[in-house]
Amino acid sequence: MQIIRTKSGLRALTTSWRRAGERIAVVPTMGALHDGHLSLVTAARAHAERVIVTLFVNPRQFNNPEDLAKYPRTEQSDAAKLAPFGADVLYVPDGDQMYPQGFATNISVSGVSEGLCGAARPGHFDGVATVVTKLLIQTDADVAMFGEKDFQQLQVVRRLAEDLDLKTRIIGCPTVREADGLAMSSRNLRLGDESRARAPVIRQTLAQAADRIRQGAQVAAVLADAGDQLRAAGLGPVDYLEYRRDSDLQPAAAPDAPARLLVAAWLDGVRLIDNLEVAPAG
Repeated sequence: MQIIRTKSGLRALTTSWRRAGERIAVVPTMGALHDGHLSLVTAARAHAERVIVTLFVNPRQFNNPEDLAKYPRTEQSDAAKLAPFGADVLYVPDGDQMYPQGFATNISVSGVSEGLCGAARPGHFDGVATVVTKLLIQTDADVAMFGEKDFQQLQVVRRLAEDLDLKTRIIGCPTVREADGLAMSSRNLRLGDESRARAPVIRQTLAQAADRIRQGAQVAAVLADAGDQLRAAGLGPVDYLEYRRDSDLQPAAAPDAPARLLVAAWLDGVRLIDNLEVAPAG
């Protein structure tokens, strides 16, 4: 696996792959890799001859400077984790490769970016949309793999790729979980032992709420009870706990179309997100 840090170096390599008729897959990450990321690399291998994993902690998607400062930087261990998975390149651009002096462009996706994390983290999805667009162009990818854990992000990226006529096909991959049900996340590294032991209540609460919705319970009552359950377990504040349609992330009132429960809640000063699909009734 090569480690490349410049756009010019990356483009020279992708040009040679194109001449050989090879397809390219990209797995965009901010590092601190875990099994969820590695599952995306495995999925990428099934779609292309060449796989690029990107590692860039994007300052434009952090609305909290403290959160940016605390985000783990683990390039050396990330490279070691990738070695057995057959990635061809780890692309680690410096800030000036992504946002050179005078950079003045911002990509904003309306609709699916509104509400949920978009409301709790103003400007976050503009930062995501801008950096992802740049990475898709720089890597010349045919396909890009994104985890469903960040479901709103996945829908934002799908929307921008379609709206901007990008050639890259966006593929969503299932959330990978720890044995106790906690969704894998780089932020989990910041949880203390006691908080880590409590964190699986998020998945448990979503599963119980999903069952009640499938059985016909009123959505508003289910969401209120689930929020109370999370707070009783020591999570809070709860930024949101909502039931939204998959297609456009608008509020859903009943399980009559593909929809999911989505949550963001704080635990031990760490913001955790998760979601769970609620299949249509019947």
